[in-house]
Amino acid sequence: MRFTVVVITRDRRQSLLAVLAQVRKLTEDAPVIVVDNASRDGTADAVAAEFPDVAVIRSPGNLGAVGRNLAVDHVRTPYVAFCDDDTWWDPDAPSRAAGLLDAHPRLAVVTGRILVEPGGREDPIVPELRDSPVPGPAWLPGPALGSFLAGASMVRTEAFRAAGGFSPRLWLGGEEELLSADLMALGWHLCYAEDVVVHHEPSRLRDPHARRRHGIRNTLWFTWLRRPLPVAGRHHDRHIGRHVGHGLLLSSRSGGPWTPAGTSPGRAAAPRRPAAACAARGPPSRARQRPRRARPGDRLLYTSPSPRDGLRAR
Repeated sequence: MRFTVVVITRDRRQSLLAVLAQVRKLTEDAPVIVVDNASRDGTADAVAAEFPDVAVIRSPGNLGAVGRNLAVDHVRTPYVAFCDDDTWWDPDAPSRAAGLLDAHPRLAVVTGRILVEPGGREDPIVPELRDSPVPGPAWLPGPALGSFLAGASMVRTEAFRAAGGFSPRLWLGGEEELLSADLMALGWHLCYAEDVVVHHEPSRLRDPHARRRHGIRNTLWFTWLRRPLPVAGRHHDRHIGRHVGHGLLLSSRSGGPWTPAGTSPGRAAAPRRPAAACAARGPPSRARQRPRRARPGDRLLYTSPSPRDGLRAR
């Protein structure tokens, strides 16, 4: 087996069960892991009853994106096909993505073409992926990306673990940006693949306003951690006047303001702990970090979350 399907969920029992029904249609056999982020609607029990072959990890609290780290700790395949509880892969899409990762050993992430359901219209983010201005090596099988969409991407397990997985401080909303920068700092590459198709049917059980607030906060945090000081200052000024009233910089999902030890504006911390540590522990201590100045290759394709009803607003 080449890949494992990983899904995080919370209180979306019906849409999750529909997604798992789609996973059964994949042309290549793959283990499936669902991380239930403390659902209150019987999600975990429903999955266990209807899909006994699916491994369910029951988190006692809502870990957000870090739920994916818990799943990856149990992955025994070279690649992970991430999807959300309202996204699913075309039957042959994971095999296509795995083929690209097989052929390109320094490729860490393949992000697919997203179709919004019902209707199958192309997500508004797709032209930005297709026409990405991010520079990349000539061997890449598709446009180079500076970030990715976790609900529509396959990730190399080795690279994910080496970069430390998703940060527990970011929770959800633009959580991919920091991980992407750390992957690129380690010499990995990300790309878009036109023939890898992922479907997204936005759940009605979501709060797009809360997700947008978290996304803006996370983008600002990322900017100070990984962008040069002048760039970080301009980006901060552009957003902070509109959003500081919402407390975006004042607290994190895991509690308290965040300025990781050993970092400063315009300085980048070393990649975080392996995924296993991210589920339970915060940022590394000063002694374990080797700050470096952000590099030109660390530029992002996305600079802030979008409120549109595409995958970014899931």
